[in-house]
Amino acid sequence: MTAASAARVTAVDTYDIRFPTSREQDGSDAMNPDPDYSAAYVVLRTDAGDGLEGHGFTFTIGRGNDVQVAALDALRPRLVGRPVAELCADPGPLSRDLIGDSQLRWLGPEKGVMHMAVGAVLNAVWDLAAKRAEKPLWQFLADADPEWLVSQIDFRYIVDALTPDDALGLLRRGRIGAPERTAALREHGYPAYTTSPGWLGHSDEKLTRLAQDAVAAGFTQIKLKVGADLADDVRRMRTARAAVGPSTRIAIDANQRWNVDEAVEWTKALAEFDPYWIEEPTSPDDILGHAAVRGAVAPIKVATGEHVPNRIGSKQLLQAGAIDILQIDAARVGGVNENLAILLLAAHHDVPVCPHAGGVGLCELVQHLSMFDYVALSGTTENRVVEYVDHLHEHFVTPAEIRDGRYRAPLAPGFSADMHPESIEEYAYPDGPFWTADRATKEGTRA
Repeated sequence: MTAASAARVTAVDTYDIRFPTSREQDGSDAMNPDPDYSAAYVVLRTDAGDGLEGHGFTFTIGRGNDVQVAALDALRPRLVGRPVAELCADPGPLSRDLIGDSQLRWLGPEKGVMHMAVGAVLNAVWDLAAKRAEKPLWQFLADADPEWLVSQIDFRYIVDALTPDDALGLLRRGRIGAPERTAALREHGYPAYTTSPGWLGHSDEKLTRLAQDAVAAGFTQIKLKVGADLADDVRRMRTARAAVGPSTRIAIDANQRWNVDEAVEWTKALAEFDPYWIEEPTSPDDILGHAAVRGAVAPIKVATGEHVPNRIGSKQLLQAGAIDILQIDAARVGGVNENLAILLLAAHHDVPVCPHAGGVGLCELVQHLSMFDYVALSGTTENRVVEYVDHLHEHFVTPAEIRDGRYRAPLAPGFSADMHPESIEEYAYPDGPFWTADRATKEGTRA
């Protein structure tokens, strides 16, 4: 046995990283007025001697990030000692082991803090696997054998909507024309839209400036947060429409603020400004509520998915005809494995996927999933866009790159998850230099 084949996971290091985004109202919306974008961050270290590590994280908005880190720590005994080559050659067994831990599963099942921790760990494994293969994750997935990809998916609870044979057929068809789409992706990138102009805490002047900047930068869609005050929303939508003109799409996002009847009434009140979709109009768990909203507000589209906790919720939204657009989140569900299942469910139902990426590091991650979907599954970018926000990318070794309103295809091996060590050190909570200095400033002001 060679040293490389004998290599094992030797450490699972975790970090509570928080950024003070609430101070500029970045990320603010009707449900979350003061978010501090945060990452419960995990690094898998090995004794392979190749210098490669697996990086992953899940996104939170401040308080509670320590709880999420504790969930990551609870998974450490299930990871240390695992053979690296075996883990990277087949992440599926680890997915089933972690999700199937009956005592930890009791805390979900397959939802919430533990499930998000499982997703962060699995994403770190996929990051390591793609690095060892010397490919960006989107290409690693697109090049993978369809049978192998199907083996990575847990079909329990979804075979009434998608069987393994269905999935295999979709993936085999997806390979037709994949080389040409890969070339097109590398040349032209993947369509993006931006939420940066539309945070609820922005003034009308800032909204106008950022919306006009977005159009000048090549974006053909922006998004506004709504739901706190109808008169304010009417004014802000009028402002945004005047700023971008009639041809730029404007999506609106209520972040789960409304009851079903409120969602219908409020969306209709904004219809004169031609919103493209209404996102998260009500509770993400209310499948029938979304269906009712969709039926009442058409032709305005209904989008949701960033808070849907697993493949089963996504399945039900699709089965009920409750949405026009499915939004995945790279870090909410059980990692790449479960997001593969959700992408396949959407493709099987011919529903476009437009991922959520409004959070630290989410742009970096989810671009890979959409690019895989384009190259090797759906084969199209029609009516598909990936969200983009323009802050915190400087903390990543290979930040998401936007040109002419489109994501450029990542070329570096891995999942684009690596944060700079300096950023991890600076913003570690509560004892990193930034937060230590921040406390000292506040205590001095109080004194």
